Amino acid sequence: MKLYIKYMVSLRCKMVVKEELKNLGLHYVNVSLGEAEIMENITQQQHDELKTALLRSGLELMDDKKSVLIEKIRNVIVELVHYTDELPKMNFSTYLSEKLNHDYTYLANLFSETEGTTIEHYIMKHKIERVKELIIYDELNFTEIAAKMHYSSVAHLSNQFKKITGLTPSFFKSLKDKKRNTLDDVK
Repeated sequence: MKLYIKYMVSLRCKMVVKEELKNLGLHYVNVSLGEAEIMENITQQQHDELKTALLRSGLELMDDKKSVLIEKIRNVIVELVHYTDELPKMNFSTYLSEKLNHDYTYLANLFSETEGTTIEHYIMKHKIERVKELIIYDELNFTEIAAKMHYSSVAHLSNQFKKITGLTPSFFKSLKDKKRNTLDDVK
């Protein structure tokens, strides 16, 4: 049985879900961003207890199909931008459609209607958070960061960075107190 969990965006969230499932005597086959597959069918009491336990940790058990799909879109983006070393060479709309087995127009309209922002803007904000992280690590120069994040040039990266943060990447790098957002806060 698959369970869908909202706000599950990090490895720490996966550990919390595993722990809560274990506490309820449920055995998981797989726990990934946004979902957990368990071996047994869950009783209503277990469902309610799990829902309460996850809420204490800032996570939410989902039942609505549209909410599940929105969360899957978010998780594909987070996983791709933050946890994949190499972004796909194909267009992101094609990648998302293939990954979720839905027409991109449907996904984009549902996301915009529900979230109040476009998928493209959501991706851009996550890419900029990833760029901030790479700047803070100070292992790559701006040209390498632009290439890694699939920007056509450093100028393109700089324009998007300034559009989202109000700062240039160089100025951000020079700050002593570099502020990054948690993945939960990127909307």
